[in-house]
Amino acid sequence: MAMRLHDAKPFPYQMTLGAIQNDSLLYKMGYAMANRQRRLGVHLNFAPVVDINTNEKNPVIGLRSLGSDPEIVTKKARMLLNGMHDGNLMTSIKHFPGHGDTLTDSHHTLPVVSHSYDRLNQIELNPFKTLIREGVFSVMVGHLEVPAIEKVKGRPSSLSSSIVTKLLKNKLGFKGLVVTDALNMSGVSDFSGNESASLRSFLAGADLLLVPDDLPLAFAEIRNALISGYISMDRLEHSVKKILSAKYEAKLHKLKMVN
Repeated sequence: MAMRLHDAKPFPYQMTLGAIQNDSLLYKMGYAMANRQRRLGVHLNFAPVVDINTNEKNPVIGLRSLGSDPEIVTKKARMLLNGMHDGNLMTSIKHFPGHGDTLTDSHHTLPVVSHSYDRLNQIELNPFKTLIREGVFSVMVGHLEVPAIEKVKGRPSSLSSSIVTKLLKNKLGFKGLVVTDALNMSGVSDFSGNESASLRSFLAGADLLLVPDDLPLAFAEIRNALISGYISMDRLEHSVKKILSAKYEAKLHKLKMVN
């Protein structure tokens, strides 16, 4: 919360949490985060980061990671998640399929994750696989070039059906809400193509499209794609129902104003 509101006292960075031996403190922190955010009227928190910090030169993950060991990252993320869930806050693990070992920042350019699939499966995907099996509510897909999974050079993971649909939804069996990282980030907005990043990420399999670079254009493109039959009504309804279900779970049909 302190990232957005300057008068809010910040919690420790996730790197600090990775060094804490008493994991019950992470649960308490998650619960405290939930209380603060719910008091503001926030229902969905795009956290925690479950990227594995294996590259000391990574310019954007670093302090945001719980560590370099997949098992420790998974265990500590679970404690944070449980605390937030028990505080009635929805969560989203990120940045799928793993932003930990990159040399560039996806806010400014498209980072490349050059590992083999076997390595990705063992390290980067490890926390995602475990937490998905345990029923995590949402997964955020990052803007990353991953040649081992997506064969089209320069195509970001957020716009890749091979990564979003075939890997995340089909192979890993994730049934929850699929969220994109912000679509105004250069890692995705600079990707050349005839379609907006919003339409491409929706076609790739995302349900919730965050911060489109051009909202009126995104709306028009998706609407026209539906009218022309490029997108089926079943595909649209699939995502709409998941979003409405999330709103129902958050009890938005029983509006209660923030005091």
